[in-house]
Amino acid sequence: MRRDVLELRAFYGTPLGAAARTMVARKLTEAWGEATNLDILGLGYASPYLDAFREKARRTVAAMPGGQGVELWPAAARNLSCLTLETELPFPNALFDRVLAIHALEETDDPTAYLTEVRRVLAPSGRVIVAVAARHGLWSRAEATPFAYGRPFTRGQLEEAVVAAGLEPAAWSRALYAPPHALFASHAEALEQVGSRLWTPMAGLILLEAVKQTYAVKPRGARARVKIPAGLPVPAGVATSSPLGRRAKIRHTREIA
Repeated sequence: MRRDVLELRAFYGTPLGAAARTMVARKLTEAWGEATNLDILGLGYASPYLDAFREKARRTVAAMPGGQGVELWPAAARNLSCLTLETELPFPNALFDRVLAIHALEETDDPTAYLTEVRRVLAPSGRVIVAVAARHGLWSRAEATPFAYGRPFTRGQLEEAVVAAGLEPAAWSRALYAPPHALFASHAEALEQVGSRLWTPMAGLILLEAVKQTYAVKPRGARARVKIPAGLPVPAGVATSSPLGRRAKIRHTREIA
């Protein structure tokens, strides 16, 4: 059962929730910049993080699952949020350039089906960032936060779910190194800087960025010479028909700064 939208909103209204929002939002803007003229979709409870992109993006939508409930967002402007089914999003194929899923994957019954629907609404070469509670982090055990509910993930488990949905992992990062207690909220900035260097396994959140790749289709009756994802360079000396011409395996995904 998903956390109610009122519980989520209440958490982000606390000093601890505000600190978590600041730390995670920084990772998102490092990955996507201001997302100028892009179409952005937030899934789960992403509205606290979409404000950073709303002014510059061409379109911004917060889609919240029925089991959670929906709230009006933004509060002082035309509503951009809607209530949806997890695996039947009411959007055309290939509509969004960027998708953020947070407070989303941990409480879904079928992560693969959820991410497959994400892939459907992503534009070719579109990117999704999936943020989940880290299995070994303190935040997945702190019931005072919404990150403690549902199924936490390891990095390997998250990569497997993304690949099973037909998406290609491209980058990853971690966040929330401060202990999940209000006493540490005012020191979250310093603890985030120190933790990212000294306590990496103790991060409370894993963020994985994945890409929707499109592949060349062999015309009937013709010889297709290229069998690599569109737009990717081929290493020197590697034949285009060789499987080595494809992007490296997931273990080579880069880490987001």
